[in-house]
Amino acid sequence: MKHVVGSVEVICGSMFCGKTEELIRRLRRARIAKQEVQVFKPMIDHRYNHEKVTSHSGIDVDANPVEEPHEILETLSPDATVVGVDEVQFFSDEIIDVVEQLAERGLRVIVTGLDTDFRGEPFGCMPQLMARAERVEKLHAICMVCGDLASRTQRLVNGAPAHYNEPIVVVGAQELYEARCREHHQVPKD
Repeated sequence: MKHVVGSVEVICGSMFCGKTEELIRRLRRARIAKQEVQVFKPMIDHRYNHEKVTSHSGIDVDANPVEEPHEILETLSPDATVVGVDEVQFFSDEIIDVVEQLAERGLRVIVTGLDTDFRGEPFGCMPQLMARAERVEKLHAICMVCGDLASRTQRLVNGAPAHYNEPIVVVGAQELYEARCREHHQVPKD
């Protein structure tokens, strides 16, 4: 079933807040509604399975890994009506134009990504995508220090908070990151 008007949905938040699970839930509902779904992920995200989008809890969906955003347009099935893109913050800003083109074609586009990096600063293309989206949902994890709602991603190096000058992109999971609340998120700058 083709959509009359395209749209962009952004699911954002810190690590371990359920972004990928929410993406998979929405994609499953689209399939139940007999819509053609195609899913993409950045090639750099090889944490669980190269050709699947997988949540930290282990649920997954088949996905096409791509190096560059334009590959989404090149490999998109003509029957697709819903496009999912996981870990969108890892793509270059070209992803903004690709997402806009898909929505202009009448597709429902659902993207997930970290809204902030480990420093607590806006992450890559996410601010632009959030501003252009018809729907934005920010999810929260649980702070690993106090148990309150967490909105930050804490990177750890040898068990200690990563220094501000560390690289922005380091792909990992529980071995490198924790969800933290504002009070317990630390980024040493000295």
